[in-house]
Amino acid sequence: MMSPRDKLGLMLGVIGVTIFAGSLPATRIAVATLDPWFLTAARAAIAGIASVIVLVVLRRPLPPRDTWLPLVVIAFAIVFGFPIFSAIAMVTVPAAHGAVVIGILPLATSAAAVLLAGERPSTGFWMAGAAGTAIVVLFAFRHGAGGAMAVGDLVLLAAIGSAAVGYTLSGRLTRTMPGWEVISWACAISLPVAAVATWALWPANIAAVPNEAWGSLAFVGLFSQFIAFFAWNAGLAMGGIARVGQVQLLQPFISVALASVVNNEAIGAETILFAAAVVATVMIGRRMPIRR
Repeated sequence: MMSPRDKLGLMLGVIGVTIFAGSLPATRIAVATLDPWFLTAARAAIAGIASVIVLVVLRRPLPPRDTWLPLVVIAFAIVFGFPIFSAIAMVTVPAAHGAVVIGILPLATSAAAVLLAGERPSTGFWMAGAAGTAIVVLFAFRHGAGGAMAVGDLVLLAAIGSAAVGYTLSGRLTRTMPGWEVISWACAISLPVAAVATWALWPANIAAVPNEAWGSLAFVGLFSQFIAFFAWNAGLAMGGIARVGQVQLLQPFISVALASVVNNEAIGAETILFAAAVVATVMIGRRMPIRR
């Protein structure tokens, strides 16, 4: 049986994933007129400024020295790594297609939790996670060009690896410091580089950039890069990295639903059936034991 703490962790994980799900549709809009490298730098700068404001207002002391290296790795992984790889991918693949490839992320996060956080999922958990991953991979192949993964999918694999490492290290740090503080320090550390890169990559013809592109940039910078991690990191700390990480299996299908509205991408009955199958694997996986 799951404890109330585990259940709250899953609930917070769902909130975080719901916000994350808007990242690819928003990025797809932004990269239509903004350079992917500028988008990555600018979203990191927005999150960094917000983080510094929060840390200063709350008068938070510098984190312990033994957390500095993990925070730097987190910054490279989820402040720069995942955003740039996903932005490059969104130039060549639809948001809905990219979203289902991201469905591999929960299994990657579970593997990273084993290697970096000492978690030991049961065999039943791995079977449920593998089944859910197989479903989303099958979905990706069925909707790829010629029945194969697109080049953008390969770039998304790099994004998945970056996110898995960043999520795991974030979850590990939340055992000793608040989750919101982990992402705040990671974004604050990134601010100097992000600010310089934003200035250097600033669009030459800023008047040609539509309002929806700026709105999308604001969303991925403030919500996807910053606010969503408040709930996500807290969920990882309460429910465990591997277990809460499985909630990410829902993210592709939330993104697909958003893409149908935001990006005018078609969504059919087959997508709904695949979504139902993934939800089933999540429900099974959440009941499997995990040793920490």
